[in-house]
Amino acid sequence: MTRLGLVYHDEMLAHRPPGLEPEIRDYHARKLRLLLGPLVATSPWKHPERPERLSALVEHLRAMNDERIAWIEPERADADTLLRAHTPAHLRRLEALRGRSRMLSIDSTAVSPGSVDAATRAAGAAVEAVNAVCDKRVETAFALVRPPGHHAFAAHYRGFCLVNNVAVAARHARAVHGIDRVLIVDWDVHHGDGTESIFAADPDVLFFDIHRSAPFYPGTGPMEYTGRGRGKGTTLNVPLPAGAGDQAVLAAFDDILMPAARSFCPELILVSAGFDGTREHLACRFSPAVYAHLTRRLQALAETCAQGRLALVLEGGYHIEPMRRALEHCIHALLDSDVHLPPIKPNRTGLPAVRSACDYLAKAVPGLAT
Repeated sequence: MTRLGLVYHDEMLAHRPPGLEPEIRDYHARKLRLLLGPLVATSPWKHPERPERLSALVEHLRAMNDERIAWIEPERADADTLLRAHTPAHLRRLEALRGRSRMLSIDSTAVSPGSVDAATRAAGAAVEAVNAVCDKRVETAFALVRPPGHHAFAAHYRGFCLVNNVAVAARHARAVHGIDRVLIVDWDVHHGDGTESIFAADPDVLFFDIHRSAPFYPGTGPMEYTGRGRGKGTTLNVPLPAGAGDQAVLAAFDDILMPAARSFCPELILVSAGFDGTREHLACRFSPAVYAHLTRRLQALAETCAQGRLALVLEGGYHIEPMRRALEHCIHALLDSDVHLPPIKPNRTGLPAVRSACDYLAKAVPGLAT
């Protein structure tokens, strides 16, 4: 069996969301120009979710030329697959945007003529990553995708996200592969509000999210929110303060995620793998090396609970060099489960927040976070 499958297609580079160019006369673009003022007036402004943030990573990984890596080309996700996580109205809205170039919302979500095809290809890549691990073609899979997905709700787009790739993949795993329980781990520094919403009432999906706390975008994900209805207790949020570092995120994994996951006993682990927790992204101060440690923990959990089934899906990360280094640490951990882990940076910022979340969840979610 191949050690690692990297799922990718060039079509995802066709998503070229416009910046705030003067020729765009859309209402939201005009309003954003007013808000950003001189930043736009005096310099070219590229949309942060630009093709280079993926193409640079793919180029770097291809240059590794590692025989333990298999490159997998995905199909686009079809309507039936998307409808497991999204409403028919949302799909109709996306179809109406096909071939268009415009800003969609005040948080600068945007589309270009190739964006809808790129988004359905990204969802297809997440689905193919699940197929590859469930069919045992690869030990682990990583879907290298854009646009990202974890801010997309069932009925609308948001936060650079058009389709919720991880949600589509989780629903596919259950419908097609007979997976009963799915763990979704979101380590992107922004809260996965769309993913949380889609699975809030689902008792068979455990959603764990560690993120920069409100008012940082999107301003959601308090520790007090643990789901609703039958899904009460299967949403675990760990909000962190500004400047939180490696020790905080590792403590959240060790003291909250691992006990909860062992109790939940997932049959598949999906990761919303954003690499925007580094200091360059002005939210937290994770080192690129910490992603190797997070990956190793999830590998061990997958071996214990999920027959090794682990699939990662790229989310955010907008500064290419730290993103590349973080991804490289993650990939090396996936390829060499026995390799010595790189040192982390000592930084106790955020540890009290993790302790507060741990204490709260131990009482609010008995049997999960202890």
